[in-house]
Amino acid sequence: QVRLVESGGGSAQSGGSLTLSCVESIGARPSICMAWFRQAPGKQREGVAVIDRDGSTAYADSVKGRFTVSPDNAKNTLYLQMNSLKREDTAIYYCAAEAFYSGGNCPLIPSYFGNWGQGTQVTVSS
Repeated sequence: QVRLVESGGGSAQSGGSLTLSCVESIGARPSICMAWFRQAPGKQREGVAVIDRDGSTAYADSVKGRFTVSPDNAKNTLYLQMNSLKREDTAIYYCAAEAFYSGGNCPLIPSYFGNWGQGTQVTVSS
């Protein structure tokens, strides 16, 4: 059973930066896809960024050029560097992982991920 623990959330001013971390306890099978999702009040969970084992990444259009997803494999940690934050980035951010996927590039779709962290709140104020 993969366990994911996020940290690094908090408050920031518009234009500021935050870095989220997700520590993964490795299960019997290493994750193929890892991703960050977010959910704002009253809205559906949406994809933010995804990375596969080869290092290929994909981002939601709303965060391209501002957010960067990166792994530290030695620490079993996934990071999300968030720059130029906007009020609309306010949400609970979730780390997700999936060990069973063979469809090519990892999709930034919640239903493809079977392992989730508890979430960390990010609040951006103007």
